[in-house]
Amino acid sequence: MPIPRAVARFNRYATNPIARLFAGWAPGFCILRHTGRRTGRKYAIPLNVFEAEHGFVFALTYGPDADWVKNVMAAGTCTIRRRSQEVQLDDPRLISTEEGMARMPAAARPLLRLANVTEFMRMDEAARIG
Repeated sequence: MPIPRAVARFNRYATNPIARLFAGWAPGFCILRHTGRRTGRKYAIPLNVFEAEHGFVFALTYGPDADWVKNVMAAGTCTIRRRSQEVQLDDPRLISTEEGMARMPAAARPLLRLANVTEFMRMDEAARIG
């Protein structure tokens, strides 16, 4: 069961503004930029990110119904700012719990299990922008 939507709302207004200050350069974090599928509005959200062969994996702590997940799936692409580099990602796809957990660092797995995270998204690195 994903983290409740009330927590997501709190994070949007309280935690995310603070996390944006360091997420673009701190290890294990990124700023994910995507476009709203209905509004066309540009969004930038701080997220945890984990390296995978030829790409990255995201633990979907709010589940696959989070707006950012739907937007990225609809667009088929997004960019992340990670360790002060811009990276274009494409081919977003949901992966199994087993594959997702296997790609998580050992230290993160117990926390993800405690939070009942069972959904993961994988994306391929298309290009380094800067």
